[in-house]
Amino acid sequence: MRIGVFVCQCGTNIAGTVDTEAVAGEALTFADVAYATSYMYTCSEPGQQEIQRAVREHNLQGVVVAACSPRMHEPTFRRAVAKAGLNRYMFEMANIREHVSWIGNDRAANTRKAVDLVRMAVAKLRFNQPLIPLKMPVNKRVLVIGGGVAGIQAALDCAEGELDVVMVERRPSIGGKMAQLDKTFPTIDCSSCILGPKMVDVSQKENITLYAASEIESINGYIGNFTVQIRKKATYVDWETCTGCGLCMEKCPSAKVPDAFNEGLGAIKAINIPFPQAIPRKAGIDPLHCRHFTRGKCGVCSKICPAKAINFDMQDAIVTEEVGAIIVATGYDLFDHSTYGEYGAGRYPDVISGLQYERILSASGPFGGHIRRPSDGSEPKDIVFIACVGSRDPSVGRPYCSGVCCMYIAKQAILTRDHLPESNSYVFYMDIRAPGKNYDEFVRRAQEEYGVQYIRGRVGKVYPRGNRMVVQGADTLLGVQVEVEADLVVLATGIEASAGASDLAEKLRISYDQYGFYMESHPKLRPVETNTAGVYLAGACQGPKDIPSSVAQGSAAAAKVQALFARDTIETNPQVALVNERACIACAKCIQVCPFGAIKWKELRGDILKAEVLPTVCQGCGLCNATCPSKAIQLQHSTDNQILAAVNELCA
Repeated sequence: MRIGVFVCQCGTNIAGTVDTEAVAGEALTFADVAYATSYMYTCSEPGQQEIQRAVREHNLQGVVVAACSPRMHEPTFRRAVAKAGLNRYMFEMANIREHVSWIGNDRAANTRKAVDLVRMAVAKLRFNQPLIPLKMPVNKRVLVIGGGVAGIQAALDCAEGELDVVMVERRPSIGGKMAQLDKTFPTIDCSSCILGPKMVDVSQKENITLYAASEIESINGYIGNFTVQIRKKATYVDWETCTGCGLCMEKCPSAKVPDAFNEGLGAIKAINIPFPQAIPRKAGIDPLHCRHFTRGKCGVCSKICPAKAINFDMQDAIVTEEVGAIIVATGYDLFDHSTYGEYGAGRYPDVISGLQYERILSASGPFGGHIRRPSDGSEPKDIVFIACVGSRDPSVGRPYCSGVCCMYIAKQAILTRDHLPESNSYVFYMDIRAPGKNYDEFVRRAQEEYGVQYIRGRVGKVYPRGNRMVVQGADTLLGVQVEVEADLVVLATGIEASAGASDLAEKLRISYDQYGFYMESHPKLRPVETNTAGVYLAGACQGPKDIPSSVAQGSAAAAKVQALFARDTIETNPQVALVNERACIACAKCIQVCPFGAIKWKELRGDILKAEVLPTVCQGCGLCNATCPSKAIQLQHSTDNQILAAVNELCA
């Protein structure tokens, strides 16, 4: 076998602490190495052309590149060797940047380690075999999970590209958290005025199928061909016949149901439409509060409904959809502010969350857009905002910054002064983080034009004094303790992963971090892709984001889907597990451990069962290979022989 070795200098990233010329020279002494060289930037176009030239001139049968992480440029080099006429899997990559040059400054030791890694790569390459990917047809329909602003944007962009879209939203209406906002920063635009037309577009697009009040039951299949089961929850109202007239809401006698859309501020009927701009505008019954379900009698709504849409016997229904790609836009939840017992949230009615205050400010909110204290309905004069409640605090498991709290505090303080010109606003903050376009100017506007008083320091305690609240904290700039009496305290609650995100991740077979946010394939180069091909991310399900970033990522995910669907067929990754039927003992351990459901039984003559790998589903994780007691399963391109050859070379 004739092997070529190319050692990348990567400017000074590698050459600064590794003698790349010495590594190339040492590689020439290895068995089967016919050519070796050091090059400044191997990933550049001239660098790839150098590889192709060497393959042709020296009749190379395999290539080793010692450079950066395979996660960064392995596809680049595979394409380069393929252009030179080699099978793209007759290539190996040794990581001498992240694993060598970036972790030590001892040039001699780094050079020795780089040589060892190249030696291992050469040893493995000797056992490589050409692999041929399969071609599979693509189902050009896309599933969007989540009906917030990111999901809406992704669905509309896909629909504009003439793709059929299936949207699933677990709430009775799309709109997400943005539908609950009064205004948006930094332009102070009406949130409903921006979002409403897009929501209507979703309902009117003929190629968008909307399942509201629904959840994902199961997902099977692979990129280009997913089978999705959707559970349509029983709303006890036939949405096909419901006209949204609202007569049932007027006559319903159960009028003490907590209003979820208004964050518990106020009450609604047991049958209701979530909010005036809801899409779909259909009524639903809450069985936990409906007298028909709790007492076995009533039925007023059924009697007066002109469309006869009420169905108390309705059950959950399972719908199956076939799609080729999935966009996950499940959004976020807000941190439970009652965790901070010292702030009194949940005990004192005048200590509220930022989203509750957002509903108070809204004209469609519980007080009709007039700022009132929840306790007695009076106008507050002094309002205190407390930042970083559930953000940048390792003690509650939330060390990350939520990214939007500083901005929505400034927005709410400005709106407060517009509503109540004689009011005073105080903000306790750790640091002001306003990196977006016109964000810093917006915060300065709150301070300079609206007179919002910013106090740098943490709050230690909030407690009542008479009919007011006392906020005790520190001013770290002045180095003194401060005490502010307030009529209303607003806690700027941080962002956390949506409830049920981990369960959905298991169904999608994608990764999530320690905080529950979904993980992208690469934070810089593949920010909307996941480790499962054909599944993309949009919005705050990946991490805290503001509205512009969520919309941008929704469009980016839609663009990825359209790029995928531009082809009629797709190539599968041939680095999958393969079963040796003669060695398989049918113990089923591989089936039990496979996280992707890629292994099933294959029945041979005589009712003999053997394991069989579905190459289109297998992701090449290797769990089955490690678990199989008879070593009947080998992972293509990472076989036992290949791994042992590399290890033996290192230990020789």
